[in-house]
Amino acid sequence: MSNKALAAGLGSCPKCHKLNVMHSERQVCSRCLTLFSARKPKSIEYTLAWTIAALVMFIPANIYPMMVFYTFGNPEASTILEGIAIFIQMGMLPVAVIIFIASFVIPLGKIIGLFTLMYNTKRKTQLSLKQQGKLYHIVEFLGPWSMLDVFVVTVMAAVVNLGFLSSIEPAVGITYFTLMVIFTIFAAESFDPRLLWDNYQKHNHQSLSEKTYNKTDVPHHDK
Repeated sequence: MSNKALAAGLGSCPKCHKLNVMHSERQVCSRCLTLFSARKPKSIEYTLAWTIAALVMFIPANIYPMMVFYTFGNPEASTILEGIAIFIQMGMLPVAVIIFIASFVIPLGKIIGLFTLMYNTKRKTQLSLKQQGKLYHIVEFLGPWSMLDVFVVTVMAAVVNLGFLSSIEPAVGITYFTLMVIFTIFAAESFDPRLLWDNYQKHNHQSLSEKTYNKTDVPHHDK
C-alpha cells in the first residue's frame, strides 16, 4: 500500500489483504473481520525497545560461560569464543565455524540490520527501496536460525562423545543468548516495512518539489 492509498483513506488488511476504507485509525476488515491499522501502532518505538534489549542481552551472552566441558570429571567453563577455540583445537573446525556464525555473524547482523531499517524510516538513505526490502526480508528470515548455536550446544550435551571429553553441559550464557534471539525476533515482527516506503516517498517528493521550484520559480534575466 502506497502513501497515495493511505492519503485516500484506504488500508490493506494484513490477514486477507483486502483494501478497506479506513473510517478510523483502527479498522475492522469488511471481509475477515480482523482489527487492523493502516500502519503498525508505535512500530519504531517497539522495534527500538526490543532491539536495545537484544543488544543488552548480547553482552552477558558473550561474557558468561556458554558451555561447561567435563574432562575426567573436571569442569571447565567456556564462553562462546573460548568454546570456539576449544573446538578448533580438537580439530572440529566445521562445528567451530557454525557456532561462530550463529553466535556472532547472525546476531550482530540482525541487530545492525534492525538499526539500519529504523534509521531508513526517518532519514534519507542511499539504499534503494528494493535494497531496503531485501534487508528487511534477510533480518526476518534469519530470526529462527539464530537459535542454531543453542541447538548445537544442546544436541552435543545430549548425545556427543568427543574422545577424551566426557560430557558437555549448557551454562548460564545460553539463557542470555536465547533471550537475545527472542528479542530480535520480536523486534523484526514489530517493524512495519511500509514505513520505508512512506519515508522514501516523502523524501522523493521533497526532492522533486525542490527541482521543480528551481526550474520554474528562479527568475531568468534577459541578456
